[in-house]
Amino acid sequence: MELTKLKGITEKRAKELRKLGCDDAASLLRIFPRAYLDMTARIPVREVFHNDAALIACTLTGVEPVRYTGGKRKFVRAWLEQDGFVFSAVWFNMPYLAGRLKEGEYLFYGRVQNRYGQVSLVNPSFEPIERNKRLKGLVPVYPLKGVLTQRIVRDAVGSALAAVPVVSVIPEAMQRKYGLSSLAEAYRHVHCPSTHAEASAAAERIALEEYFVLLSAFKIVKGDRTEARVNRYTVTERQVARFEKRFPFAFTAGQQAAVRAVYDNLTSPFRMNRLLQGDVGSGKTAVALTAIDMAVESGYQAAYLSPTEALAAQNDAILRRTFPDRRVGYLSGSATAAEKRELKAALARGEIDILGGTHAILQGDVKFARLALCVCDEQHRFGVAQRNLLSEKGDSPDVLVMSATPIPRTLSLVFYGDLDVTTIPDKPKARQEISTSIIPERKYNDMLAYIARETAAGKQAYFVCAKIDDDEGEVTSVTELYDELRMRLPNVRFALLHGRMRERDKTEVMAAFKRGEYDCLVSTTVIEVGIDVPAATIMVIVNAERYGLSQLHQLRGRVGRGSDKSYCFLLVGADSETARARLDVLRSTTDGFALAEKDLELRGSGDFLGTRQSGKFLTDIKNLHYSTDVIFRAKRLVDEAFAQGLVTDGIRAVALRRYESLKDVVLN
Repeated sequence: MELTKLKGITEKRAKELRKLGCDDAASLLRIFPRAYLDMTARIPVREVFHNDAALIACTLTGVEPVRYTGGKRKFVRAWLEQDGFVFSAVWFNMPYLAGRLKEGEYLFYGRVQNRYGQVSLVNPSFEPIERNKRLKGLVPVYPLKGVLTQRIVRDAVGSALAAVPVVSVIPEAMQRKYGLSSLAEAYRHVHCPSTHAEASAAAERIALEEYFVLLSAFKIVKGDRTEARVNRYTVTERQVARFEKRFPFAFTAGQQAAVRAVYDNLTSPFRMNRLLQGDVGSGKTAVALTAIDMAVESGYQAAYLSPTEALAAQNDAILRRTFPDRRVGYLSGSATAAEKRELKAALARGEIDILGGTHAILQGDVKFARLALCVCDEQHRFGVAQRNLLSEKGDSPDVLVMSATPIPRTLSLVFYGDLDVTTIPDKPKARQEISTSIIPERKYNDMLAYIARETAAGKQAYFVCAKIDDDEGEVTSVTELYDELRMRLPNVRFALLHGRMRERDKTEVMAAFKRGEYDCLVSTTVIEVGIDVPAATIMVIVNAERYGLSQLHQLRGRVGRGSDKSYCFLLVGADSETARARLDVLRSTTDGFALAEKDLELRGSGDFLGTRQSGKFLTDIKNLHYSTDVIFRAKRLVDEAFAQGLVTDGIRAVALRRYESLKDVVLN
């Protein structure tokens, strides 16, 4: 059903909804809530902890005229009163609210700030008490893009729930045998829950369905994969051993095992499609370079794909340093048209042995003469789409993808169902120790003063926020923090970086930061993959409780790359025992795999897998919260369904269609 067939959705609104990946009415149902606002209890504002979200009943006594911050952002401030206590509410970049807010009794929902002796709500939602329709019960919070608001998406999803039929693909006999609840009911409850328990049960039922489809597709794809090797590698084990001696260090046992797995695969009768995973610093790049040498020694070309221009440039330098006797090319979006034409022509003539670059390598006019090996760096930034496009550049080339984000061993074969998995279990090589601390609110000013002293001495710092902006006032946004820090520390040079910036602008900011033109970089998690900045010794992660341990570990790894001692400061918005207990785990270990296993135990697979951007299928369900057991229940159902011949042509078609939909995704 087309989006415009739904009640209240015009062609203009449908265009905005398509930015969320909603191409039809059914896809609206798959925009799952990323959280729920709990409107079941009103709280006295003086009892709310700093940075906690709360529902506040109060009196609006006045509204100030629209003003501007130091960064030229407009803001509106309203004055509120509750039982004689006066506080304020502030909205950024919403000047129209100044004319909408009138004196009277209101309900406000938002994040409470308690700094410098003043209490305020940041970007709160609000409703007059006498006609409140939104701020009650459990209210879903959806991901947004463009000009979409929560109200628009909620209304659109509500229309889809009323119009779209939902049917399970799990065989009916198995649904009855295992007492599975209605899938249609689960969709209603995940979007409009009465209780948290109801939302949780619904999420698990939907996740079970999704993984049944995904694992069925992987089983079909792997079962049908009989692709014989086309490219014949002639490299010998002696040549591989000789290449390893180029490195200024001896390969660890894990690296040696990984090289052996790759060599055995490349000299086997079947094409390689392999994931190489390991912690930061475990030596994955050296293994990938060895694989590239196997290809070029056999007379073939190799491609090395990186997700960002900054990382691509860094990898290009590594390739040229490692292969001084080979012809290395570099293709990126920032190259001039003439440079690209010359490089592509040389590549097509076979005059380039190794091509490095960004997504520009995937363009249709990039032709290889004899491509045999494709390496994708930082797998979690690429989806199946990019891997397939790169594979089409040659005659059935081998594919090696790498990830520095450890996946729990119990899940890797499920999560990467279309890949063979090789893990380097060795701990990373010795690097500067990073001291990790949880910073309470009372120490916030002391931390800023310390950073001001360190930057004055030539050190650099990162500030990382979970979001670019915050429509519901739940967390500190990167733009909000950037404005605040510039006012608080006027002598410190700040740069802003986030995913909505153009790739070229992001690269320029990162390069300028590396050159020391900025003291602090205020960023979203786009720096999770980036260039090395040895002078960066401080990592500040705002609202650290919103991240998984594995992602916190990756962000922490941005510092400690020089000779000076480095620090990671965790700012906790929700000051809860659970959040602190989880972050204490991060303080206690630097083992990425141990943290991944603990993350899985504490947060569940819904949160854990949600940090991997590996295709539309998994990004669709990343906001569902469910236990690890759901994945393995789905695997048991799939195995039983195939064993008993219950997988019909219809189920196969749905599974393969969903798998193919991954190819439609191009990630940032």
